[in-house]
Amino acid sequence: MNRSQPAHEIRLGQVQATIWEETIDEGIRHTVTVHRLERIGDRWLPTERFEQEDLPVMAEAVDLAHLWICEQATLFA
Repeated sequence: MNRSQPAHEIRLGQVQATIWEETIDEGIRHTVTVHRLERIGDRWLPTERFEQEDLPVMAEAVDLAHLWICEQATLFA
């Protein structure tokens, strides 16, 4: 997969988990980035800072990302 395009995105409210896919010698490797989207003016910009109330949502987004990655391994095994 093209490294500039995410393999999958999960958005729960303002929290976004982005899953990236990279082909390596051993197969496919996934990485995940997590951001909180913050509205500044008329644009939504990602930030790496999370408020206390964002943490349960972030945990759920990361859990869903992990589930999606595990499902991909099952689909292509």
